[in-house]
Amino acid sequence: MIWPDITKDISLTIGKEFILSSSPQPLSGGCINQSYRLLGSDSSYFVKLNQANLVSMFNSEAAGLQEIGSSSTIRVPLVVTSGISGSYSYLVLEWLDLTRGTSGNWYKMGENLAKLHLISVGSNFGWRENNTIGSTPQINNLQSCWADFFANERIGYQLKLARGTFGDAGKIIQAVRVILRDHQPQPSIVHGDLWSGNAGFTYEGEPIIFDPATYYGDREVDIAMSELFGGFPADFYRRYNMIAPLDSGYQQRKNLYNLYHLLNHFNLFGGSYQWQAQQIIQQLLRNS
Repeated sequence: MIWPDITKDISLTIGKEFILSSSPQPLSGGCINQSYRLLGSDSSYFVKLNQANLVSMFNSEAAGLQEIGSSSTIRVPLVVTSGISGSYSYLVLEWLDLTRGTSGNWYKMGENLAKLHLISVGSNFGWRENNTIGSTPQINNLQSCWADFFANERIGYQLKLARGTFGDAGKIIQAVRVILRDHQPQPSIVHGDLWSGNAGFTYEGEPIIFDPATYYGDREVDIAMSELFGGFPADFYRRYNMIAPLDSGYQQRKNLYNLYHLLNHFNLFGGSYQWQAQQIIQQLLRNS
């Protein structure tokens, strides 16, 4: 069994013995990993499991959480440890009891995310390592031009995985460059996968974001995705724009940025995501 290995690893990390007070509790809600709550006499932990050969995915997620956490702007779950036990890889995080939050909580979420996005991180887009978006590789080769980075490493890579489903990839990639050629954002630390399922609040009202696909990018990618699957409450956007107003042209770029996630969802799950992505591609080609 893997649990003795994981509890031993936790014990070594926290510097005292962690003993389970009950069987690991399986959790619902994820479609990529198995998730569990480990309950001890005075502490709890959140554990993700996947195949052993995917340990790099967990290591990259841990690095992303630590990158955001070190900014001291918006809270993320603390990373405890990660590793391999038998045929499984695992990531252990602090356990947080989360709730949906109030209007005032979302106002604070917008404020904290804006503060994260305004941190200067240099002049290159990408990150120090590749990571994943869902279970799909996310390529983060550093580039100084945002239009080239997003065209090549985001849309181009997803089109390659789609194997011709959406037509001439070269034309689509060039259209992305045209739309973005006059947009020159400063690189920001972005969550990378910011939808309502990856955000919540402690019972004290503190905003939390989790399950990141972190890189240095245009901060608008986070705001765009926050609107993709139902959107965040209006107070979030109101406060965000008070601190970090979005640049002109965001409404046009929003659909382009969300095309990345729709293509990824198509490559992972198929279904109606093909139609949604195709609609944006047709519009992109008309406007470029």
